[in-house]
Amino acid sequence: MTASTWTIAKVLSLYEKPFMDLLWQAQQIHRQHHDPQKIQLSSLLSIKTGGCPEDCSYCPQSSKYTTPVENDPLLDVETVLAAAQSAKNNGAQRFCMGAAWRSPTEKQVDQVIKLVQAVKGLGLETCVTLGMLKDGQAERLKAAGLDYYNHNLDTSEDFYKEIISTRTYQDRLDTLDRVQQSGLKSCVGGIVGLGESREQRARFIIQLANRTPYPDSVPINQLVRVQGTPLENNTELDEFEFIRTIAIARITMPTSAVRLSAGRSTMSDATQALCLMAGANSVFYGDQLLTTGNPQFEADQALFKRLNLHTTQPLQPSLACNNKEDYTQTVKRCGQARALAEEL
Repeated sequence: MTASTWTIAKVLSLYEKPFMDLLWQAQQIHRQHHDPQKIQLSSLLSIKTGGCPEDCSYCPQSSKYTTPVENDPLLDVETVLAAAQSAKNNGAQRFCMGAAWRSPTEKQVDQVIKLVQAVKGLGLETCVTLGMLKDGQAERLKAAGLDYYNHNLDTSEDFYKEIISTRTYQDRLDTLDRVQQSGLKSCVGGIVGLGESREQRARFIIQLANRTPYPDSVPINQLVRVQGTPLENNTELDEFEFIRTIAIARITMPTSAVRLSAGRSTMSDATQALCLMAGANSVFYGDQLLTTGNPQFEADQALFKRLNLHTTQPLQPSLACNNKEDYTQTVKRCGQARALAEEL
């Protein structure tokens, strides 16, 4: 993957194209590099939830805000392994693990390595998001078998200070450089609908697309407005503007997996279909841990069938929950995973 040089003028010109022309251009580029009938499923588990010292204004895991998300300890290997097996049963090809840390200690990296190795043993791709990495930590994760490291830029550099004050934009770029230098694949995206302008959305896309190489995986999140966070009353982003952003991510990063991530649960089937037409070829399969009969799981299966999309693995019901207590705990964990989705 080599990067082209994208300018603000070039990306804004894409935003200003007639909607149908933009989608047609994105679909043509998509078909040059990807199977248009194939979709990649990624699953997420919050392995350490809540209590984060950062003040990201969209995130319910921040200790600075009073939100429904609780501060829980790191999950043990057995619990994570059961969740990963359930995710695989439900068709996921990649298992993502997220911890609400500013930056992991060496001991915490040791703990995550055990989780990565256990999940790899199931034949799943692995991805983690642990916050900022120090020198040598990316190499340790790579040696343990980790496939992807997620560290989102969130937004453009000039809007970043409006969203978070506890770390700088350069801090994020430094971690991405460490990931790249280690040989890990990168998963880097952001959130739209934070209150940024169209020009700032374009600057965010440029920051991704002009990296050499640009990210292997690009999650595009729509802001989920969570009670208790500073952005809970933000104006909802126009759905066509979101679809335009998906299309532009595809045009500017042709070979990346463009992932439809947070916010998908509130989108109509028609909006999701247009996102897929615009070049998204991966989804965050957020509720994979629930038992048979889960409406989101059934809705996803039905949508993929209606759109004639296929995945690497067949979809089948999860058998992870065998009693009421298991079900209650799993529902709680899935809710926490949805909260974490803003970081992915």
